Amino acid sequence: MFLNKVLLIGNLTRDVTLRNTPSGQSVADFGLATNRTWVNGRGEKKQEAEFHNIVVWGKMADLCSRYLSKGSLVFIEGRIRTRSWVDQNGNKRYRTEIIAENVRFGPRRDQGDFLKPPSSVDEISEDQIETSEDLPILEEDNSFGEKSNNDFSNEDEDITPDEIPF
Repeated sequence: MFLNKVLLIGNLTRDVTLRNTPSGQSVADFGLATNRTWVNGRGEKKQEAEFHNIVVWGKMADLCSRYLSKGSLVFIEGRIRTRSWVDQNGNKRYRTEIIAENVRFGPRRDQGDFLKPPSSVDEISEDQIETSEDLPILEEDNSFGEKSNNDFSNEDEDITPDEIPF
């Protein structure tokens, strides 16, 4: 069994770039920064950022270009792909990308203090919690005849631990 799955929550490092392939399919790309914070052996708090190249196809690409901009908070679910090519100077180049299969938009910027992290969970009031009613949830449209995860789900059916094959 093989698995190529990526889950990221971060902020856009640049605005979304939207293009169309010669066949007319939309493709968008943008940068995403994720942060990691830890305490080292000497008790010092450390922080580092990791930067990711995100690629989105089809209708999701159009929606991302409409609703996302630099600084937007976003959840990305997808897979890793590394492309290679030979540049004009004859050097072999590589680019690792995350192909987004599911995109969820974070709270809008006009939500005020919602983006400021609280010092404790108790400081979050119910009016600060963004409802998902006005934020679109995007999922990949498998136009190649493949079944998506949603094709196999049945919300009315419960799954017991005995039914899981691993």
